Amino acid sequence: MNKQVIVIASALGLVLAFIIGAMAYRGNAVEETAAKAFENADVMIRADSHTLGPDSARVVIVEFLDPGCETCAMFYAPVKEIMAANPDKIKLVIRYAPFHQGSDTMVKMLMAATRQDQYWPVLEMMFATQGEWASHHHPQPEKVWEFLPQTSVDVERLRADMALPEADAFVQQEIADCETLGVKKTPTFFVNGKPLPTFGLQPLVELVDAELALNYPTP
Repeated sequence: MNKQVIVIASALGLVLAFIIGAMAYRGNAVEETAAKAFENADVMIRADSHTLGPDSARVVIVEFLDPGCETCAMFYAPVKEIMAANPDKIKLVIRYAPFHQGSDTMVKMLMAATRQDQYWPVLEMMFATQGEWASHHHPQPEKVWEFLPQTSVDVERLRADMALPEADAFVQQEIADCETLGVKKTPTFFVNGKPLPTFGLQPLVELVDAELALNYPTP
């Protein structure tokens, strides 16, 4: 075997080892997250978590998102479509993983908007204008205030509610729960406490479908 063949074979071997190692790492990471979710099921959903869908739903999607996360914005419509396709069977619970610069302020803003029944309009505004304030190269979270008039929120009342001690406490609790549950990226989904086996829309659809079939069996 000549030297060139040996070098190519060695390179291919390294690539194969990397792929196998990466797959094993992902598998271990999913198992670790699943274990943490099971052990800490009591912190998966908080009493003040924002929800959509009936409490009677047997399939619960918990989504940890960051208002400044582009992928979170991309998942927003598909998740609602999944729910619309299965009316009254799915409940969505929103949790936060404020990993981007300024996202802690966005979370406080959303918490304050909830007090005015303006949660969804403000969240949708944030996602729609994300490119203006959440640039990875030059984030300017303070610009969100410019877009608030697009909603029906009372801005002065919003500022006052964001300054309350419970707003800070809310953000810190969300961050602590992320650490407890092993949430390290956004969006992170749990379906009836189970993490996605791999990240992506299709794995989410498949896991939701599996839980629907299990909890709403066809007669």
